[in-house]
Amino acid sequence: MENKIRPRHPEKVNKPANPIKKKPHWIRSKLLNSKEFFLTKTVVNKDNLVTVCQEANCPNITECWSKRHATLMIMGDTCTRACAFCDVKTGKPEKLDQYEPIKIANAVKKLNLKHVVITSVDRDDLSDGGSNHFHDVIIATRKKNPHTTIEVLTPDFLRKGEAYKKVLEANPDVFNHNIETVPSLYLKVRPGSRYFGSLELLKNVKLVDKEIFTKSGIMVGMGETRDEILQVMDDLRSAQVDFLTIGQYLQPSTKHFPLQRYYEPKEFKDLEIIAKSKGFLLVSSSLADNFLGCIQSPVIKGLTSKTETSSDTTTPSVSVTLALADVVGD
Repeated sequence: MENKIRPRHPEKVNKPANPIKKKPHWIRSKLLNSKEFFLTKTVVNKDNLVTVCQEANCPNITECWSKRHATLMIMGDTCTRACAFCDVKTGKPEKLDQYEPIKIANAVKKLNLKHVVITSVDRDDLSDGGSNHFHDVIIATRKKNPHTTIEVLTPDFLRKGEAYKKVLEANPDVFNHNIETVPSLYLKVRPGSRYFGSLELLKNVKLVDKEIFTKSGIMVGMGETRDEILQVMDDLRSAQVDFLTIGQYLQPSTKHFPLQRYYEPKEFKDLEIIAKSKGFLLVSSSLADNFLGCIQSPVIKGLTSKTETSSDTTTPSVSVTLALADVVGD
């Protein structure tokens, strides 16, 4: 009997096809095959690491890897959720790799990263949602790379109680959880998640640790209105979120959530100005921030606590240039 290959997204197989809109000239990604790209690829493949860049088929992968920018994804390549926008494989995940913390730590060392972003698939099958594994990865990475700042991009730990606190015990420098879209689109875009559950997580993180930087991101182009975007900004500021990314949604396939439109560069600039006026310490609003919610902008040159920011409470600022991924020696 012939074995059938299981589709990456069985929940999308019977959905109607949504044609993919042609990209405008301002959003074309660069094809770069530099030595840095191949170095990053070699380290990732040799150590059997999983990156969201590969698993989600990110269109910016050659450009980012050429700068040694990569977002490492832990706890496997299979997600227990079925978000309509995401291209990461869905299904029943395998057991956690007990050696993954040291693998991640070694990879950060080999790539000589000054800042690393560690994300994960959703693991609703685990009693703690994977928070203990996040903790172990952060501890191992910090031990081997004491001068590297660590950002975690976590799931929502929905119905996992206070599991998120285990992540905070490892003292990451940035706690990131993407809100992804506006409330009116949640049932279609993130059916397994809850808008106010994500807000509550971000709020609680700040209540536990007032000094940690918190961050979130939203995709645009999915049919949301301008007023809805501004309301999300207000909701995130009410949760005391520090950093915000606003990125263009890029439809991975005809079976994914249909892209409604491409935002123009001037629209991103407008949203950035508004977000900064609302009090976000850092805003990255650009075409480079794709549907993954990654920031591909300049780098963290250093981190200071909020107690060291400007005394102007209406428009707070950080005394260093902040962004997400860079390499020591630039």
